[in-house]
Amino acid sequence: MRCPFCFAEDTRVIDSRLADEGDAVRRRRECLACHERFTTFEHAELRLPQIIKSDGRREPFAEAKLRAGLQRALQKRPVDAAQVDAVVAFVRRSLMASGEREILSRQIGEWVMEQLRGLDKVAYVRFASVYHSFQDLNAFREEMERLEDQEVTQVSSKS
Repeated sequence: MRCPFCFAEDTRVIDSRLADEGDAVRRRRECLACHERFTTFEHAELRLPQIIKSDGRREPFAEAKLRAGLQRALQKRPVDAAQVDAVVAFVRRSLMASGEREILSRQIGEWVMEQLRGLDKVAYVRFASVYHSFQDLNAFREEMERLEDQEVTQVSSKS
């Protein structure tokens, strides 16, 4: 690793520990020439699958688009940034774990809805209304009833 201060080639690792929920290694280093210390992060470079959109287009996974959609659904809701980060991390891990070269955007939507259902019901309904592109009030009402039925089932199974 090259020193960012004097550009010397020789550095030594002082300390290593896991970072980003175990997805990266944080290394504290010291330059052997100028004795300055700096931190580096190592991430596994894994290729995420291509996303097949509903119109058949293929595009790379865009974490920024996922995050923007989540933030729109969670606007003015009592959900903090760490919870949003956890949903994004869940989707990334699910994409990597799929082992597929291509995956339908519909699957990502299902993963997001699964996470939102447990996180915030209003955000879930907002996301579902765009994701399912409800054409009328009845379709929206059916989704609300399905959500209520699941909630009642969960409450009664806990009793």
